[in-house]
Amino acid sequence: MEKPRQNWGSIANISFGFFGIQIGFALQNANMSRVFQTLGSSLDDLPWLWAAAPLTGLLVQPVIGHMSDRTWLGKLGRRRPYFLAGAVLAMIALLGMPQANALLAAALLLWLLDASLNISMEPFRAFVGDMLRKDQHSAGYAVQTAFIGAGAVVGSVFPELLDRWGVANTAAPGVIPDTVRYSFWFGGGALFLAVLWTVLTTREYAPEVMARFEGEAAPDPGETIRALAARTYRVCLAWAAAGAGVIALVMRLGLEKEVYLLGGLLIAFGLASAVAIAAARRGSSASLLGHIIGDFSGMPDLMKRLALVQFFSWSALFIMWINTTAIVAQRYFGSSDTASAAFQDGSNWVGVLFAAYNGVAAIAALTLLPWLSRRVGKSRTHIIGLLCGAAGYASFFVMPDAQWLLLSEVGIGIAWASILAMPYAILASSLPQAKLGIYMGLFNVFVVVPQLLVATVMGSIMKAWFPQQPIWTMAFAAATLLLAAAAMTRVKTPA
Repeated sequence: MEKPRQNWGSIANISFGFFGIQIGFALQNANMSRVFQTLGSSLDDLPWLWAAAPLTGLLVQPVIGHMSDRTWLGKLGRRRPYFLAGAVLAMIALLGMPQANALLAAALLLWLLDASLNISMEPFRAFVGDMLRKDQHSAGYAVQTAFIGAGAVVGSVFPELLDRWGVANTAAPGVIPDTVRYSFWFGGGALFLAVLWTVLTTREYAPEVMARFEGEAAPDPGETIRALAARTYRVCLAWAAAGAGVIALVMRLGLEKEVYLLGGLLIAFGLASAVAIAAARRGSSASLLGHIIGDFSGMPDLMKRLALVQFFSWSALFIMWINTTAIVAQRYFGSSDTASAAFQDGSNWVGVLFAAYNGVAAIAALTLLPWLSRRVGKSRTHIIGLLCGAAGYASFFVMPDAQWLLLSEVGIGIAWASILAMPYAILASSLPQAKLGIYMGLFNVFVVVPQLLVATVMGSIMKAWFPQQPIWTMAFAAATLLLAAAAMTRVKTPA
């Protein structure tokens, strides 16, 4: 039995909610450094404040993936309950963010916002695989990427549009400008309505129907736990020892305090793995932790290779999101003073730049990437996209003025489209349907971990070698995309 073929309208309905989710991410990515600096944060503190966002993704995505694989709420279905719950919480965070009057409040709201966006976003990745035949996966993820690009354009450019329409773009020191405030409020409403559209216009296949598609047998719920019970504690000790080594290194070299978070996470993962193995050996088969650790340990080889590519790719992206505002305002608008009109103008221009690369991504996802994929294969297409992004980041060093940065965003936009579409299209056709949610959640760990690494380590690197020179972060971004392209050469897929 095979899934029915979906028309383009149905494919669009499946992913339309991502349009709203990406409005939320775009507002976060383009404006949170601006919000933090307005509320008194220094450049050195930005990575630490941003660490809340990826940490929530690291915790939320595998859990939501595991739970959504096992959820069925009648007419609401398997994935859609999570779409809706995440959208409501994200809307609350977006409505509350402009009211923040202290760094702690803004950081807590960023934590809530990112957790909520991840609750909605993670099941959307699996939803494409649930609803579409394998020969439609590439089209499904391309449409999803187009909506991501379109939503990001809207979210990124809205403050600039409000400024041109006469809304105040400056405010007293410590006060968030009205352009940012109204943009967050607009984003909250748009996110909820877009997700609601997908919830109301799609109907999921019941579990018994899913089990019959392509003759897929029901998974053995004890297989993961039995495999976990057979593992030794040596790997657990290695993770914990690595974390202890990081902490010792911080103390010995006097690195930034946020690097302690990285060491703590490594120790926590080692301890969690040991607890999960012990529970598995006692015969516990219902442990959420055990299933997540077990599935992480048992990832298919193709997924492991793609995970390394994702690690380097998202390191570069997170470097860009944290530092572009500071780079553009300082280098091209001549100000690091958050209360100045020049800084606010530079921040608005960052919104335009982010809108540009997302607009390029939306177009590339539906035109360039499918064309390349048919001719050179998915793997080579992704390599080309990553190289375009590396060139875009490197060009920040040579562009004569802010207008020319739009050309840089073309390369970055092609890379962004490829990062969002190609790895997921490769994975969705090779993963077992019954574990699509948990594997997509675990795959996104390799989106989150590099963000935590950047948030904890980049501040120390910049302070030690490039103090008050954020432009050099673009060199690191270009280098990590080159590493991603090199890692992608090990991923072999059919043309």
